[in-house]
Amino acid sequence: MVTPVSETEPSEALRTLRRVFGYDAFRSGQQEVIEHVVEGGDALVLMPTGGGKSLCYQIPSLVRKGTGVVISPLIALMQDQVDALRALGVRAGFLNSTQGIDERRTVEAEFASGELDLLYLAPERLRVASTVELLDRGTIALFAIDEAHCVAQWGHDFRPDYLMLSGLHERWPDVPRIALTATATQATREEIANRLDLAGARQHVASFDRPNIQYRIEPKADAKRQLLAFLRNEHAGDAGIVYCLSRASVEKYAEFLTDNGIEAVPYHAGLDAQTRALHQARFLREDGLVVVATIAFGMGIDKPDVRFVAHLDLPKSVEGYYQETGRAGRDGQPSTAWLAYGLQDVVNLRKMIDGSPGDEAHRRRQSRHLDAMLALCETVECRRVQLLNYFGQRGEPCGNCDTCLTPPETWDGTVPAQKVLSTIVRLDRERRQKFGAGHIIDILLGKRNAKVAQFDHDALSTFGIGTELRDTEWRGVVRQLLAQGHASVEATYGSLVLTESSGEVLSGAQKVLLRREPERQKTARAAKERKDRKAPVELSADAQPLFERLRAWRAATAKEQGVPAYVIFHDATLREIATVRPATLLDLAAINGVGENKLNKYGEGVLETLTEP
Repeated sequence: MVTPVSETEPSEALRTLRRVFGYDAFRSGQQEVIEHVVEGGDALVLMPTGGGKSLCYQIPSLVRKGTGVVISPLIALMQDQVDALRALGVRAGFLNSTQGIDERRTVEAEFASGELDLLYLAPERLRVASTVELLDRGTIALFAIDEAHCVAQWGHDFRPDYLMLSGLHERWPDVPRIALTATATQATREEIANRLDLAGARQHVASFDRPNIQYRIEPKADAKRQLLAFLRNEHAGDAGIVYCLSRASVEKYAEFLTDNGIEAVPYHAGLDAQTRALHQARFLREDGLVVVATIAFGMGIDKPDVRFVAHLDLPKSVEGYYQETGRAGRDGQPSTAWLAYGLQDVVNLRKMIDGSPGDEAHRRRQSRHLDAMLALCETVECRRVQLLNYFGQRGEPCGNCDTCLTPPETWDGTVPAQKVLSTIVRLDRERRQKFGAGHIIDILLGKRNAKVAQFDHDALSTFGIGTELRDTEWRGVVRQLLAQGHASVEATYGSLVLTESSGEVLSGAQKVLLRREPERQKTARAAKERKDRKAPVELSADAQPLFERLRAWRAATAKEQGVPAYVIFHDATLREIATVRPATLLDLAAINGVGENKLNKYGEGVLETLTEP
């Protein structure tokens, strides 16, 4: 949904949107926020990744007198953000620890003399007295606090330096502030507002729905095989991100993909800064590269053509999952959020929570986050509806998630649940012993392996009473018992233990309904459905060669200028050019995404490319 630009008396903000960014319409909610900040008001803005948050502070910075100061934790991306703005003709600069003294002095002089439209700062720079003195010497149009969820102290991406940003209003009381994030529940919004002293700010909460993303979650069996099949069958040659919890897993899966013909690089905090910077730069500038990463990677990545985000470990919270999956499909094209998770993921995260720093209230918050994530994984309803409900928004079944496309069934798992819990009871009360899920399942299946023999567990009354289910099915039972809170994990060794509700299940007072995983689609069918989903945005047969020619021109131009290809033009702009085939610069100026500066800089090159034989 977009807000049409007035044809009678467009405001300065609307004229700036046309002239600089090349768009004739604001997206839903943008205009109201922008006009409010232009007039000097404070705002707290929640928009999904790819929803156009940056325009909400960029345009007011261009319209208001002075320089917009953007507080961002994304030091590694500031150069790319500035390059993208400069390509639009915006005078932008940054100050951070990666610069030499001469470069810093140049930027400082430009700010002090009013020659910058936007200045990016890392929050820690505000601890430096010279930075504060510099800001006092210039004229500040506004303060933009990007990635504002970083202020949430027990959130998924807390940054201690964000806590001091409430002082901005005290030192510069007449400068409007706008805080922006893609991910926040009502409770997190309240925390952001309180910690940043924005309780009186206008709040704008856009829809969290990303209809172009297909959400899929499946049980983890053989993670390597599952990932490889997913990439080969559905995303061959596509750029994407694969998330793992540990550095060791990142290295393992990056090597595995490379060995199997998929170009992949690792990214985690254990790599040296130069390697991390190189891998990030390659991901931004190259087509079809896969980054295997911990959650240290991705915040602020503005690459529009990320076609998939895959998780090989269970995220700790719905907020983290939503933010990470939101890095796919920023261009609005069909993309996939794919997650494989298993019983051991649940066990590991429960152990991490019990052993985490912080008080009991903090551990309860972490447990609630995990419970919500497990509920999303185990739901038999539409994933998108569950996701939107978590953020306080209503939704209708989407028809584009796995539970809509292949609805799972529920079954009465009370008796299997009682068998698991009875085994835990007998080990604890009769033997004073505790064991993990794998050993309990071996007992139920009647496996006389070395461990069972060592502890004489074939003498238990529950030995061999669970042969009606396979090993993988029993793991699903245990996983869902943990998800529903009918069993828990002991922190030290990961042993299964009873909870308050276990007794009700054992007595039969509590019925246990479990999710039965549907048969997964055959590869050919999945590929066909993916192709069908892409059909509405496919180019015509005669436009496709033009689009590829334009992409080749863009790649060469980007390489020559040392910037990511999307800084030149997004794919959506090239698609429109290939379809409309503008014959003059005036025609080209009417294309979405072709602003004044880009028209002057690239217009002739585009027209020459279109007329090549």
